[in-house]
Amino acid sequence: MSTDRVLGMDRPIPRRDLLQGAAGFTLTAGAARAEAPYPPLLQGLRGSQPGSFEAAHARAAGAPVPAPQDDPERWDLVVIGAGISGLAAAVFWREARPGARVLILDAHDDVGGHARRNEYRHGRRTLLMNGGTMLIDSPRPYSAVADGLLRRLGVDPVRLSKRHADPGFWQRQGLGRGVFLDRESFGADCLLRGVGRRPWADLLRGSPLPARAQADIARLFEAEIDYLPGKTSAEKKALLVRTSYRDYLARIARIDPAALPFFQTMSHGEWGVGADAVSALDVWALDFPGFKGLKLAPGAAPGMGYTAAGYADGGSYSFHFPDGNASIARLLLRRLIPAALPGRDAEDVVLARADYAALDREGAPVRLRLESTALRVTNAAPGVEVTYVCRGEARRVVAGACVLACWGVMIPHLCPDLPPPQAEALRSQVKVPLVYASVLLRNWQAFRRLGLYEIEAPGSTWTGLRLDWKTRIGGYDSIRGPEEPVLLFLSRVPTAPGLDERSQHRIGRAELLATSFEAYERSLRDQLQRMLGAGGFEAARDILGITVNRWPHGYAYEYNPLFDPDYPPGEAPHEIGRRRVGRIAIANSDAGAAAYTDSAIDQAWRAVGELMGV
Repeated sequence: MSTDRVLGMDRPIPRRDLLQGAAGFTLTAGAARAEAPYPPLLQGLRGSQPGSFEAAHARAAGAPVPAPQDDPERWDLVVIGAGISGLAAAVFWREARPGARVLILDAHDDVGGHARRNEYRHGRRTLLMNGGTMLIDSPRPYSAVADGLLRRLGVDPVRLSKRHADPGFWQRQGLGRGVFLDRESFGADCLLRGVGRRPWADLLRGSPLPARAQADIARLFEAEIDYLPGKTSAEKKALLVRTSYRDYLARIARIDPAALPFFQTMSHGEWGVGADAVSALDVWALDFPGFKGLKLAPGAAPGMGYTAAGYADGGSYSFHFPDGNASIARLLLRRLIPAALPGRDAEDVVLARADYAALDREGAPVRLRLESTALRVTNAAPGVEVTYVCRGEARRVVAGACVLACWGVMIPHLCPDLPPPQAEALRSQVKVPLVYASVLLRNWQAFRRLGLYEIEAPGSTWTGLRLDWKTRIGGYDSIRGPEEPVLLFLSRVPTAPGLDERSQHRIGRAELLATSFEAYERSLRDQLQRMLGAGGFEAARDILGITVNRWPHGYAYEYNPLFDPDYPPGEAPHEIGRRRVGRIAIANSDAGAAAYTDSAIDQAWRAVGELMGV
């Protein structure tokens, strides 16, 4: 058993949000002044960091709204939420009304909502990783609105992908994919190497799985067997859409029960639930194993979820900035507050250092106020009144209109006058809880020796990990030689198999809020040591930094054909929940029931349009 000392838990890395991004001091005219903090450099527990949600939770639990002492500020528009939807709403408003004064409030200490970036400095190098939203990608082509906004920001995903992405980099280094079977779930630690390059029977030989389970896993991946003979493609799809992937594997493909855990977490990255709670037809659309012999007709089928239906029809263009879609949030910020982010295009934004002191500068037409949690939003002639708390101080804003680009489940606690059906619809928007971790490694020699760049770990705390993607853009180069530092991405989705999806998300959210950074760090170090030790990896020596991006309210809920009915047009909960209330409009990806950047932009456009028409 590895000890904390062997794992490096005693090493002085900045694991408590104390060092890299803390305020420093600069001497100006002979006097010391505090610089604004630079949140992207903070390590430790990030995402919904401590201090970002406590006031909202107290309000949801029934705590009274404090009475502000000062006179209210007055604005043309107030936006609650500085994620991509909130920032896009502010941009749309200013494009329509260039002289408008806009205030944006956000409970977090950084900009971007779930489009957040992790930044590391090592010597003269800067290394970047997405702390949330990973890339420009959607199950459906971007709308004219979303695509148009990207192009006004200078983002052409097709051109950027051709010029700056290198998807075959790791393969050219001789590295491939693997699977790690942990002793707690499978009986012994075992690292399978060469996925996609060797037959599954060879890969699994010597693993702790029983012989029957090994044979069934190989069959699922490689054999072209029609497990639903005699049925048409349409009949097969109608059955699969209401059958969980787990039930398909167990009852229809009849694999050994010991093989089921191997497949349980494959869907975590897309839906935030495992094989027990995702439709077999949905995972077919993403080429999961077990469907080769069914010969299903291409394209979506009635009842498929948003994700699967779109990907079955082709999906959108894609591009990965080094910090994920944080670059899009930063480009929106540059458009709103040019002084906050120097530069001129979608390439130089990658290495531009944001000036957080410029976000809330007196006299600016657009101001963004962080660490500011809205507690009450009401229509009050001739506009809207917002009460919020900023660093413990109650404040009030009066504006001509308001866009709520915050979490849908919070809105009923903010707006006491919502019609009951709308409040109930918003409460159903239980977001997907998830954890994205980034780890700064001394080098990638252990991965090179093992011949791996990506590992799935179906029974472990962290079910997926991969070395950073190769991207060169704006003077940034994500990967150098194997002796150079590199970033590692890991993901975890807490689930409660056997329950409906919303119940699993609620339980997972509670787990995330109750888990300390120390617990995440220990599990991460232990897992990496066990997986990579044979390649010479030493956690205490090779881990230089850790950022755990905790998202108890992660991505928007997408309807699940196993648990949700086919709603009549206009009567789905997200459609009821997003209805305008006086001078208050509702945006965010929740309002589109789709956890994608284009949905966040489209909903911002709709919300602004509703207010402009009043």
